[in-house]
Amino acid sequence: MKKIQMVDLQGQYAKIKDVVDPSIQEVMDSAAFINGPKVHQFQKNLEDYLGVKHVIPCANGTDALQIAMMGLGLKPGDEVITADFTFAATVEVIALLQLTPVLVDVDPITFNIDVEAIEKAITPKTKAIVPVHLFGLAADMDAIMDLAKKHNLYVIEDNAQGIGADYLHSDGTKTKTGAIGHVASTSFFPSKNLGCYGDGGAIFTNDDNLAHTIRGIVNHGMYKRYHHDVVGVNSRLDSIQAAVLDAKLPHLDTYNEARRNAARKYSEAFKDHPKITVPTGRTACEGICGTCDCHVFHQYTLNLKDVDRDALVAHLQEQNIPCGVYYPIPLHLQKAYADERYNEEDFKVTNQLVQSVISLPMHTELDDEQIEFITTTVLNFIDGNS
Repeated sequence: MKKIQMVDLQGQYAKIKDVVDPSIQEVMDSAAFINGPKVHQFQKNLEDYLGVKHVIPCANGTDALQIAMMGLGLKPGDEVITADFTFAATVEVIALLQLTPVLVDVDPITFNIDVEAIEKAITPKTKAIVPVHLFGLAADMDAIMDLAKKHNLYVIEDNAQGIGADYLHSDGTKTKTGAIGHVASTSFFPSKNLGCYGDGGAIFTNDDNLAHTIRGIVNHGMYKRYHHDVVGVNSRLDSIQAAVLDAKLPHLDTYNEARRNAARKYSEAFKDHPKITVPTGRTACEGICGTCDCHVFHQYTLNLKDVDRDALVAHLQEQNIPCGVYYPIPLHLQKAYADERYNEEDFKVTNQLVQSVISLPMHTELDDEQIEFITTTVLNFIDGNS
């Protein structure tokens, strides 16, 4: 059995090397390293893939989220509601812009932001909602968009973990995540489902005016050289990373299907175990998650009951099986984002999840032998310690 990795980027690269290498060499030969043809080509191809009018590439996913908020003209003191159970970048940019983060609990099944909790948190100062498509599962966007319309709020999708996922609307139509809200951000960090070989990110929107504003923001506020019309930043996707992403984009659906296939096999092995809850989709999903396309499994995350999670982590590591705990500390308990407004009773789900979740290896190169070894090792530990 080959070595198990949390993310096997080397194995993935080996399969597309004959496309990636010439694309990078083309950039080297042209010396168009910043804002070159490869960036524009990738931008257009990603717009077509997502079905969105505007893709604005930038330097990384955190910048993308910050620039999206800057483009909307949010002001210091404006409240922005987001999930307590996610990576810190989501709340980090809110604080950096001197906006007021408002953290709310998540759904115990999907791990995505709880719509009822959002509504309870809305005040006259609320200006935006940031749903995160956590671990690759589309958040409940119909309900969130309805809530935003009711209260005249912006919706900023954090699509860093969900690129390629399809959201099934209540009317039966589908839209790619990132093309539903007023604006969206994504990350092309190497381990993402669509990852480059360095840092990279992008902002998506169907709003022509907002897209124009954002294009100025990413380039020092310039639309014409040395004419600074808006306050901007320096955040650009370089041409080499764009070349890598454009080479990988045609494979994204195949990559995501490989992840779903691995997820189905994991879930089949853990099915009906009283101490293991496998990932699930929204109500549109039937049976074991992995049968629908609302989840692209950036992570495959189990929720354990009456299991010493940290002991399981140690046991897996002893067996040379990597794993992850995303995320061990709720954002509302992080020193940087602690606030006396928060009540622990409002974070019951998050406070439980940080004690009980564990993410298993998930990538495009997982094979059956590896999955069987991983699942057997997990089950033997849990059953042997009951």
